[in-house]
Amino acid sequence: MKKINLAITGCLGRMGQQLIKSANKNKTFKLVSLTENKRINKKISGIKPELNSMNAFKKANIIIDFTVPKCTLEILKFATKQKKKVVIGTTGFTKKEENIIKKFSTKIPILKAGNMSLGINLLMYLTEITSKTLGDKFLTKVYEVHHKHKKDYPSGTALMLGKGIAIGKNKDFYKILGKKYLNKKFFPYGKKINFNSIRKGEVVGEHEVIFSSGKEIVRLNHESFDRALYSEGALTAARWLLNKKPGLYSMRDLLNFK
Repeated sequence: MKKINLAITGCLGRMGQQLIKSANKNKTFKLVSLTENKRINKKISGIKPELNSMNAFKKANIIIDFTVPKCTLEILKFATKQKKKVVIGTTGFTKKEENIIKKFSTKIPILKAGNMSLGINLLMYLTEITSKTLGDKFLTKVYEVHHKHKKDYPSGTALMLGKGIAIGKNKDFYKILGKKYLNKKFFPYGKKINFNSIRKGEVVGEHEVIFSSGKEIVRLNHESFDRALYSEGALTAARWLLNKKPGLYSMRDLLNFK
């Protein structure tokens, strides 16, 4: 079986390093390109990292990107010109940037997910069902914990779960997006969805969606223990995306959740 040529962006980042480890263990992929936002003189896994460019991605069949929104949009420009497929694990996009990604997806296949974990994507599905079932009588909020190095908040996963609540209620997420708290011991429910993000230690990831009627509380939660969970999920997504037509896909499409 011919291996899939893989490019990994943000190779010095925490997820970039984990992706390299997982890719090297995976017999389906051949790592052909690494990129970073600065010049690096040493080789990593036998490959000298490059800046994002047409040349950096020319040998790749697929690109996995866990960087920052500005970098992701730059990568998509190169990928579109070369008809490369892209898996996006980057988070923190604005609504405008989300729309730009949708436009790119009319030309190339893109799989974008705030979280590559099977468990988290199941949690998203359950959040939608719970939100729809409980209705507007229940107020909701989202709680998440990540390591102290994570800069964006709420996390992409927390926002994804917030969108799950909105989908269940059949409402525009951005119209019911509430307050975003950081490192609060307690945070309130509201008519909109409030978020509380904790940044501490080396926590891989904890997420909880909470529904309250004032008389009862329903909690849905997930805890991650190993970062390889995300890199292996991204590789599964890359393999799945390889034979897809242009379009914007999610882990939900991969997992075939209806």
